[in-house]
Amino acid sequence: MASDTTAINEASSSERNLGGRPLDASRDDALREAALTLLAEIGYDRLTVDKIAACAGAGKATIYRRWSGKAELVVDALMCQKGDFSAPDSGNLRDDLTALAHQADAHKDQPLDTEVMIGLVTALPHDPELRDVFQERLINPHLETLKVVFERAVARGEIAPVQNLDAVVSILPALVMHRFIVVGTPPDEQFFLSIIDDVILPLVQAGGGAVGPSPLQ
Repeated sequence: MASDTTAINEASSSERNLGGRPLDASRDDALREAALTLLAEIGYDRLTVDKIAACAGAGKATIYRRWSGKAELVVDALMCQKGDFSAPDSGNLRDDLTALAHQADAHKDQPLDTEVMIGLVTALPHDPELRDVFQERLINPHLETLKVVFERAVARGEIAPVQNLDAVVSILPALVMHRFIVVGTPPDEQFFLSIIDDVILPLVQAGGGAVGPSPLQ
């Protein structure tokens, strides 16, 4: 099995690097859907590239030509499902944070969303590959977006410069993960608004402060 995977990876890498025929993009959505469907049904630990390929009616090489493995495929599928997460610029910090809450809440009714996120989040602590991809592709862009929102508020003179901004912007992602792992339900808009009004705004309006590490460190 290991030799087969190595051969597939080498062939896929060679095709990507040397520039073979363009990949058939019509297969991508089917593979992403298969990955999320299986993740919701059997969990991340039992999920394999073989099972994803079989579910989508594709070969393993088709997957490895597009993604390095199941971690990258699953996170990419989740990102496509969630859509864009852009920094609003309303001219008011609370309105900007509320707009981000609306963006995060917009996809909560999608099929499999809760099962998919629970399956992913519970696998993070013991799967370094998944954790690295999840941090790089999903968490870090969201943190950067939050930083932009706070930096604009500072530039407007709405709040003082935030001490330990990296830790402050990690509060919301950390609490979202806690809700998935401990409560087992997705955060709704009221959850986001309560964190904004009762935790984040009082903290930064008081001049910021040092808090704990980011959620995946």
